[in-house]
Amino acid sequence: MGETMQIRTRGIRTTVAALAAVAGVAAAAVPAAAATPASDTPRFLEPADLPPHPSSPWYAGAVTVGQPDPLPMCVGDALPSTTTHREYWTEYDTNAQQLTVEGRSEQWAKDFAALLRKDLAGCAKKLMQQDPDITATQKYYGRLNVEEGADVYGIHTASAWGSSDIGLFSVGRDGATVTVVRWGQMGTFQHAQVADFKATTVTAVNKLY
Repeated sequence: MGETMQIRTRGIRTTVAALAAVAGVAAAAVPAAAATPASDTPRFLEPADLPPHPSSPWYAGAVTVGQPDPLPMCVGDALPSTTTHREYWTEYDTNAQQLTVEGRSEQWAKDFAALLRKDLAGCAKKLMQQDPDITATQKYYGRLNVEEGADVYGIHTASAWGSSDIGLFSVGRDGATVTVVRWGQMGTFQHAQVADFKATTVTAVNKLY
């Protein structure tokens, strides 16, 4: 069972783009500049690898080199320009994203993964510092035994104007490569497909090479 943390603070406004990364609106546009990775580059999740949606298939954009726009909340500020990403969406309010970074060494990747985990561990507090109208709650769902390991987090945001969004994040590493998987939709922790998301994370890390 994950450890729950809830903090209420004051701060500046959270950007609409950051909240959209958890709500199911980020998939409206597929990046125009796309590149298909070569066989010696990390592989990405396929739509069928995502947590199953009860009413819709998953769709995927092309694997794209560069930072996504908008940046995902919590982990976006740490992403280098060499990030490669892929967007996923359903016909409803659920969306997902995979972000992969090939490091220059295993030690660099280890340090980068640790930075991402730190950012996720402090995400709820940071969101509420940025916007006093947001209440954020988070859970840590543990570490997965795949390659060099992967950690899973859940973050729920509720706004004063009535929105309620749930997001699941994972950070995994295979050698010098780090991948982040994000899943989000409208809802609460009750709607989080944690077991399915953990399976998706294991697949994502295993598929890197």
